[in-house]
Amino acid sequence: MQTYLTLSELRAKLGNRSRSAIYADLAAGRLPQPLKLGGRIYWAEGDIDAHLRNLRHKAA
Repeated sequence: MQTYLTLSELRAKLGNRSRSAIYADLAAGRLPQPLKLGGRIYWAEGDIDAHLRNLRHKAA
């Protein structure tokens, strides 16, 4: 089953990045786009984890 993160959970996972920094990363394509459900946005935790793993492999 897929787990979804809220903005505050995503911020914590990314080391307490600011909301504006996360939105700047989204605009620049540095983070996967969120899902909009109703009036809220969520990120699939598996997508975020895979994205972070890819960044680590590119940096190594």
